[in-house]
Amino acid sequence: MDPIPPAASSGLINRLDALYEYDREPVTKKDQHGWKIFWATFAGEHIAGTEFVIGPLFVMHGCTALGVLLGLLIGNFLAVLSWALVCTPIAVKERLTVYWQIRKLGGPWLSIAYSSVYGITLCLLAGSMLRVSMTSIALPFAHWFGSNGEVPQGIWIMLAVIVGSVIAVLAVLGFEGMAVFSKMSAPWMISVFLISALVTLPLLGCHSPADFWHIANARIWTGVTSVDPSTGQQFSKYTIWHVIGFSWLCNAPQHFGMADLTIMRYARKWQMGFCSSVGMYLGHYLAWVASGILCAAAIMRGIATDPGPIAYLGAGLTGALCVVFAGWNVASPTLYRAGLALQVVTPNWRRWLVTMVVGCAMIVCACIPSILSHLDLLITTNALLLVPLGGFIFADFWFMPKLGLTTGYATVKQSLVSVPAAAAWIIAMAGSLAAYSFGGNPIFLVLPEWIASVVLYVLFSLVQQRRSPVAAVSTPVPTS
Repeated sequence: MDPIPPAASSGLINRLDALYEYDREPVTKKDQHGWKIFWATFAGEHIAGTEFVIGPLFVMHGCTALGVLLGLLIGNFLAVLSWALVCTPIAVKERLTVYWQIRKLGGPWLSIAYSSVYGITLCLLAGSMLRVSMTSIALPFAHWFGSNGEVPQGIWIMLAVIVGSVIAVLAVLGFEGMAVFSKMSAPWMISVFLISALVTLPLLGCHSPADFWHIANARIWTGVTSVDPSTGQQFSKYTIWHVIGFSWLCNAPQHFGMADLTIMRYARKWQMGFCSSVGMYLGHYLAWVASGILCAAAIMRGIATDPGPIAYLGAGLTGALCVVFAGWNVASPTLYRAGLALQVVTPNWRRWLVTMVVGCAMIVCACIPSILSHLDLLITTNALLLVPLGGFIFADFWFMPKLGLTTGYATVKQSLVSVPAAAAWIIAMAGSLAAYSFGGNPIFLVLPEWIASVVLYVLFSLVQQRRSPVAAVSTPVPTS
């Protein structure tokens, strides 16, 4: 298809339409990128706003110092391997977005269902990251207009519209525009995280390296749960296994769920999946630890544990500014993915227009006050909904040819929906929902659900293709 429409339109529309992102066809060799852009992309996205939220959650959930420091080391290592060995090899071979990979194997209706669910959850996640930025920008407004440190709802809405518009523009610029922003901001942000934690440690009584382990156990990760300020109830207890599972699988929709096919399809080599190590160990290790220290200091001083206040406590205006950019660094790529997802549902719309509409939904989500305190539940629920589809892509790529089955069967047969994929998705999610209703923690349900979805999809496909075989052909990329 012609990436730029021939019809005459306004200059602005033409320039926006020229921001072509290979929405529905493989990325060509001339637009593939090297190592630097992926180091920057992973650093920018994972040294970001979520780090100011998740780090404090380990403190409030009563983790121990050993559980956090060792658990994050192991869990992040597993996450890096998942990107490098599960997701990226498929991305560089197929060079399609996850939405069109699902369209190939699952048919248009399954693609629409997945894209709708994913787009909605991404709106919520982008809204939460916009809220992160707003907690920092709102600090002076709380002083000028608020009572008891509370910012009036009208101010929150005004900030959401202004900041959300900037984030939407960054997402419209596409993959390369976001990567440039990440290159500029990531090195500075990790420095702010580290320095903030170091200058805050004396407030907790840590005046030398010899004091750290004692202070870490006595005043930071004490093993004692805190009260959820939004509900007044006690946070659940997290162990080292929760830390390992969460740090490995909080990004399961990206690696096991294959959502980062959309990003990694631009990589020249599959080994570039190891670039995720920068985001995992600088962001999901160092930054989570640093924000946990900031949270503990804020609790001791009676300060709100929102991202803006704790960053301001550690590094003043620089820390507050870091929170603003940190929120942008996650919200923009999240909005970019949401735009691509919902374009499958609205095929006659251009990506930039879909992204702007999704940006409006993000702004609405950012006005929900409780969205940050339940971010861990939002992330794991997102994973439970979406990882089965990544399992189908994994199975279709690796197992189908070895079993003598046709890949992209739904496209070959011109089916509206793949019965094996739809059935496996419903059964896997139903099993996870049943386990959750009996007290299972979503953190521990993601991996079993992914494995179950792979097994079920392969078994159902064997039955289907034995009953209605087709000649082994090379499946075309579906068109809109």
